[in-house]
Amino acid sequence: MATVKPVQSWETDWDHADPAYNQNAPQIWEQLRGSCPVAHTDRYGGAWLPVTHADVSAIARDTDHFSSEGAVLSNKPPRDQWISTAPIGGAPPITSDPPFHADARRLLLPAFSPQVVAEWEPEIRRLCNELIDNMGDIETVDAAVQYAQNIPVYVIARMLGLPLEDSDYFRETVHLVLEEIGAEFGERQGGFEKLEAYLGRHVQDHIDNPKDDLIGFLLNAKIYDQPLSPQHVVGTIILLMVAGIDTTWSSIGSSIWHLAQHPSDLSRMVNEPELLPTAIEELLRVYAPVTMARIVKEDAEIGGCPVKRGDSVLLPFPAANRDPDVFPDADKVIIDREENRHVAFGLGIHRCLGSNLARLELRVAVEVFIQRFPQFELADPSAVTWSLGQVRGPRKLPVRITQRA
Repeated sequence: MATVKPVQSWETDWDHADPAYNQNAPQIWEQLRGSCPVAHTDRYGGAWLPVTHADVSAIARDTDHFSSEGAVLSNKPPRDQWISTAPIGGAPPITSDPPFHADARRLLLPAFSPQVVAEWEPEIRRLCNELIDNMGDIETVDAAVQYAQNIPVYVIARMLGLPLEDSDYFRETVHLVLEEIGAEFGERQGGFEKLEAYLGRHVQDHIDNPKDDLIGFLLNAKIYDQPLSPQHVVGTIILLMVAGIDTTWSSIGSSIWHLAQHPSDLSRMVNEPELLPTAIEELLRVYAPVTMARIVKEDAEIGGCPVKRGDSVLLPFPAANRDPDVFPDADKVIIDREENRHVAFGLGIHRCLGSNLARLELRVAVEVFIQRFPQFELADPSAVTWSLGQVRGPRKLPVRITQRA
């Protein structure tokens, strides 16, 4: 774990790798909206943090000035040593820029259509019940470690055709990519190379022994009338693993964390199951897990602040979702909120292509948990720990079960 220099000021020295950031993010965003809606830091070679819905939306849609090649903001080599992989990027299509992006994204859409995703519901529901069965009759369970963090790992491994026994390695990979961002690049490079080699072996196995799974789908896909390159296939698998694991388990964990502290919301969702779809959208809005990043391609402005080519920019969609200029009572969870055009899945050309799957996993996970445990509470609020970096969610979440179905 890299040692992070303490933040001196969230306006001029912010760091999303500081443990205080995700733990106190809503309060930090509120502070910045009032004092410095486009914050800056000299860390990571110079980076910006806009927190208003208007600024985040504008950047997300502006592909002329902001590149998606730097989707994760972390320590990298000096810019003159970068080897640009644009327009493809290291994990297409999320790291791709136009015009390549549209074609790379289009080939993935059939695999995540509502019809295809819906077929996974029985298996996800079975898994959720099995995880709860395995908890036994103990009074206190860790809803993050024993429940939320297992669901998307299982699902994405099954979809890709990767061994379920490698689940711990997948978790380590997510941690390396998303939470070890403060480490020197060289310290992380070995982990990236190991991951690429691991996935390369499984891609080759799928070539030698064709399978009907998502890796097989990618190997049969074509772009510009040509099969995908091995680099493209491996990069897309990395995208699906990283984007499909931590984000979803963080959403599940944050939702359970909220319900453990708001018994009235929990009671309504248990007794009025018809509210569940609306409640899930509100939980996604308030506890949106994902912040993306961009690299400035051409000099531009953000909220009147000039930004220079080569600067990095964080896009905190969770902060945009809490902007009171867009959402009345923005920091309040209203589980029957009728108008809710949240941006939990992003905006623009990079809006999450796996949103159908994420919604399904979140809905089923929350539904099964509250059906099996109609009443629960935080066992020890001080024992809850939060993630580091661009995905926000609880990492340890001890809850006390006070009623079982």
